[in-house]
Amino acid sequence: MAKIRVEHQKDLCIGCGACAAIDPEHWEMDGDKSKLKEAQKQDGSETEYKIFEEKDLGANQEAADACPVPCIFIKKEE
Repeated sequence: MAKIRVEHQKDLCIGCGACAAIDPEHWEMDGDKSKLKEAQKQDGSETEYKIFEEKDLGANQEAADACPVPCIFIKKEE
């Protein structure tokens, strides 16, 4: 089954909470920023990421689409 990589550039996050409201299974608020649950930090940056099964694309895509700033990115894994 195909995988997707969800990246959250936390330094760009404005903390509106849209992602956590739309997809609380994968997103939560962490102080004044949102957080991708069980994410790993990307070396040397504020970016966090998590690899998901393709079945989780819909909910994460909705969260990314609802975000008013470009800080959630979804990429297909090879």
